[in-house]
Amino acid sequence: MVEQRHASVAIVGAGDYIGAAIARRFAREGLLVHAGRRNGDKLAPLVQEIEAAGGRCIGKTLDARQEDAVTRFIAEADAAAPLEAVVFNIGGNVNFPILDTTERVFRKVWEMACYAGFLTGREAARAMLPRGRGSIFFTGATASLRGGKGYAAFASAKFGLRAIAQSMARELGPQGLHVAHLVIDSGVDTAWVRERMAARGAIGDRTLMDPASIGEIYWQLHQQPRDAWTHELDARPFSETF
Repeated sequence: MVEQRHASVAIVGAGDYIGAAIARRFAREGLLVHAGRRNGDKLAPLVQEIEAAGGRCIGKTLDARQEDAVTRFIAEADAAAPLEAVVFNIGGNVNFPILDTTERVFRKVWEMACYAGFLTGREAARAMLPRGRGSIFFTGATASLRGGKGYAAFASAKFGLRAIAQSMARELGPQGLHVAHLVIDSGVDTAWVRERMAARGAIGDRTLMDPASIGEIYWQLHQQPRDAWTHELDARPFSETF
């Protein structure tokens, strides 16, 4: 049986892989999970799985680009049980040659991967600061550190998200909030990624990260003592060169 705690975790961008793995891991520790994604109906299997294992999960439709929606999502989560952690996990990974990158594509990717992160981080801080404790984590990517061919929109948004995380860590750390940016520097083991890699002849069990392993990293980060906080980390399979 899962020992229930009067505490919540909110996951903005609770997709089928990394977001779901984070939800499962925190639910195992008794936290009430608030999972949000654009198509909330797709969260039903995750909610059922967590509840069948003795955990608690509330799935909601959330467009994290909408300020009012994010404010409401975080406030409702905190009202249900005090927020102990908030995770921003929205991607926006697209690849377009620069001449084919339309204004609409660039703006939408920025809204998803950077602006939505700002909204999430700000509202998380507003909820947690009165208690002087809590974790705010942002999921980054290789594109957070360097731009690649065809990734002008995605990399610029992820660069911006990393800057938000750094600024928040410096401002909020002394006030008791653990802010961290996580660079997931590898493909994640999903059917879609495997198909893409197989098409390039690059598939192999050692080249992809198990979402459950990533979920474990977030939980370990949340457990760190205040005198030894990690503010940025990168994770990759042992076999990957970099």
